[in-house]
Amino acid sequence: MEEQIQAKYAIGIDLGTTHCVLSYTDLQTEDDTPEQQVFAIPQLVAAGQVEAREALPSFAFFPHEAQFDHQQLPLPWSQSHNLIGSFARDLGAKTPDRVISSAKSWLCHGEIDRRGAILPLEAPEDVSKRSPYEISRFFLEHLKNAWDNQYPEAPIAQQQLVITVPASFDPAARELTVDAARDAGLHQATLLEEPQAALYSWIAQSGEQWREQVNVGDVILVVDIGGGTTDLSLIAVTEEDGSLQLNRVAVGDHILLGGDNMDITLAHVVAQKLAQQGQRLQPWQISGLAHACRHAKETLLAENDTQSVPLVVPSRGSSLMGGSLRAELTREEVNNVLIDGFFPQVDVHAQVQRRARAALSTVSLPYEQDPAITRHLASFLTKQKFATQNLQGTEQPHDANFLHPTAILFNGGVAKAGNVIARITDTVNQWLANDNASPIKSLEGIDVDQAVAKGASYYAQVRIGNGVRIRGGTAAAYYVGIESAMPAIPGLAPPMEALCLAPFGMEEGTQAQLPAQTFALTVGEPVRFKFYESKVRRDDVSGVRLDYWQDEELSELPEIEVTLHSEHHQAGQTVNVQLQAAINELGTLVLNAIEQGGSGNWHVQFETRAH
Repeated sequence: MEEQIQAKYAIGIDLGTTHCVLSYTDLQTEDDTPEQQVFAIPQLVAAGQVEAREALPSFAFFPHEAQFDHQQLPLPWSQSHNLIGSFARDLGAKTPDRVISSAKSWLCHGEIDRRGAILPLEAPEDVSKRSPYEISRFFLEHLKNAWDNQYPEAPIAQQQLVITVPASFDPAARELTVDAARDAGLHQATLLEEPQAALYSWIAQSGEQWREQVNVGDVILVVDIGGGTTDLSLIAVTEEDGSLQLNRVAVGDHILLGGDNMDITLAHVVAQKLAQQGQRLQPWQISGLAHACRHAKETLLAENDTQSVPLVVPSRGSSLMGGSLRAELTREEVNNVLIDGFFPQVDVHAQVQRRARAALSTVSLPYEQDPAITRHLASFLTKQKFATQNLQGTEQPHDANFLHPTAILFNGGVAKAGNVIARITDTVNQWLANDNASPIKSLEGIDVDQAVAKGASYYAQVRIGNGVRIRGGTAAAYYVGIESAMPAIPGLAPPMEALCLAPFGMEEGTQAQLPAQTFALTVGEPVRFKFYESKVRRDDVSGVRLDYWQDEELSELPEIEVTLHSEHHQAGQTVNVQLQAAINELGTLVLNAIEQGGSGNWHVQFETRAH
């Protein structure tokens, strides 16, 4: 049982790419099954107009100083004039170079300074740029202030609080999320992977009946297609002491591919139609048009009779091409472009397509090159073919070509489209049929717009002993690079070994038992640590040293550059140390280096404080 705090509410926050949602449950109610609520978040919806809505769009807008009077941007709890939410999203559709969206995706971009003021990328000179970290903090501050304004007797900082992140977030992005929460005044926040949150929501919604829908040996595939990412996870159902247990056994790679990509694709479809009419759009107009395509996509993918949606192309002044342009998007175009483009029916052995990158490119998000989500799913299930081999009752056929899921749970905004769900389900069932396996069953009943927040609220209860817990631990094995000693050879860098610090599935709040090995640590000057992860090497234990591995076995994580200061050693001196590794309660790997025969003790975390 986790450490308990005196709390009236269990709160879950979905800090989403497209929108944020806050769900809560009263812990002090006498009801045996307390109802989960969704908090209506006050926000600006127009100049001078505040309304409470169930979602806070993840947009921040920075107007020209003469665009609004401060009295037109009121918030009931502070003098802050950060323009966040619905009004920011609507303004950004018209002036895209003044809006920041997808801050969550930028937060996990390992090749940029995530604490650096870089957004909006094409901002006018009068806009003070912000960092992905700062924008994430803005959203959390807005949620904190909105809650505290309504519940001053139960401030959010004193409640059981869980914030969700993609399962594929690297440790640095997780640490940044925690730091943003702390800077927003939410020091007690705990992180939870979004696919697990979706399954927790399904459990909460199903009540005790969830045990009647899955059985020992089932493997649940969670497909979470959000605005910015596609998250894939596998959760196996086992038995312990006569009770069903849930075990998260695999997590997919970080796939920056989701609804945002679809919106941009549709915007280019509309731009091509206008170009055929002699009306060529500028890049900033296509960016603004993508915001309008988001609404059109949701309408045309839904089960209704709407066959087309009109669109207004943003313009700057009536002189531009004769004023505002109008276009439309049809249901047929959306189905042809999105269903066949993002969800093609492929073989389970289909390879994710890669192409050589240009030597020079603009600074942007590292979007996936291959838009076919079904190919990424095939690669995931094939790579994880042996993910359940050590769990009793979940054995796979010896001749299986991929791991056979027996149930599937969809989440994310894209999952509201019935034809998307049908295409993915049909494709997976075809793979299973070709492997002589039974078709998957669908787990239904969650609200995909609110499931992650509700699941996080449920997990907040689990942490104090109420509810069913999904066992997981780390979703990968983690390694640190050790440079081998060798004579200098022209043109050849010293070979690098990989020392396993944390094995796959290592639980939060535990320490790895590393064998006694001595390493030389450079102190007093900038040094770089290389870290690696593996989602397929499941048998490595702490202390294993690899001098060779296949490219697909280990993935290099962003380097961490730090200066390990010492009062007792000169800059550049090497110190003999032994290593210890631990996973803290937030799931962050902490590497400690303890000086032999001295008092030095240095630690490095997966974080970006070196920037």
